Amino acid sequence: MNSLDGRVAIITGAGRGIGREHALFFAAEGARVVVNDHGGANDGSELRETPADDVVAEILAAGGEAVANSDDVADWAGAERLIQTAIDAYGDLDVLVNNAGILRDRTIVNMTESEWDDVIAVHLKGHFAPTHHAANYWRQEHKADRSKRRNLVHTSSTSGLFANPGQANYGAAKSGIATFSEIAAKELSRYDVVSNCVAPGARTRLTLATPGLGDIMAPAANGFDEWDPANISPLVAYLSTERCEFNGATFLAQGGVVKRVDAWSIGDTVEQDAKWGVEDLAEALADFVDR
Repeated sequence: MNSLDGRVAIITGAGRGIGREHALFFAAEGARVVVNDHGGANDGSELRETPADDVVAEILAAGGEAVANSDDVADWAGAERLIQTAIDAYGDLDVLVNNAGILRDRTIVNMTESEWDDVIAVHLKGHFAPTHHAANYWRQEHKADRSKRRNLVHTSSTSGLFANPGQANYGAAKSGIATFSEIAAKELSRYDVVSNCVAPGARTRLTLATPGLGDIMAPAANGFDEWDPANISPLVAYLSTERCEFNGATFLAQGGVVKRVDAWSIGDTVEQDAKWGVEDLAEALADFVDR
């Protein structure tokens, strides 16, 4: 038996890159897949015919089940239509993998309002809107005594977890996504929904657009290709299974390496039983500098 036999999964941004690999892997593992992709360039411009149909054709040729959807995940009504696509095609929805994203890299002093707004919309709202509509469907199913394990998998980034200069919009959104995943885990567990997050390290259109990464991520001449985006999909598939034991976790994944990321934690502390003065506080905090 394959790990995802019979499960209905939506994968956003699945026309290319990591999302495409997820869709192909999920279908090979027995899932019925809704391949969502809005089309367009790295920065979300130049909207054109979606590549989702090409991925669906690959899945069908391999004997799998899939349908295409080209709705914009950052559009409220479009996100609702996306969820309904799975229900109409397969009668249910078990898994939502939020993966779609764009880049508009710029330093803070040079970034425009639209460059900020568009990246935040596609990544952060593009995770929230489909999750909202999926969660409402799952709540209805739970109330109708048709509850079963459902899975959310969100896509963060090392840029969001560890702060990459030149990506204030992207990094802020990706950091927000990791927190959003934890909140979803706490809120939706009552409906037997688990929510987890992955920060992938892989060769994609977006990563190759970052200066210097093209050389670092070049395919290996021989042996294991640690930057192949297909390496990320088994972890995402596991987090999408009925037997997934995690809820609210975030993982780094690159090549054959998977690392769990600790959530925000409290570090060094100073305290006293009185209001601090500025000079006293400066002296007390001096030991923390550069730690």
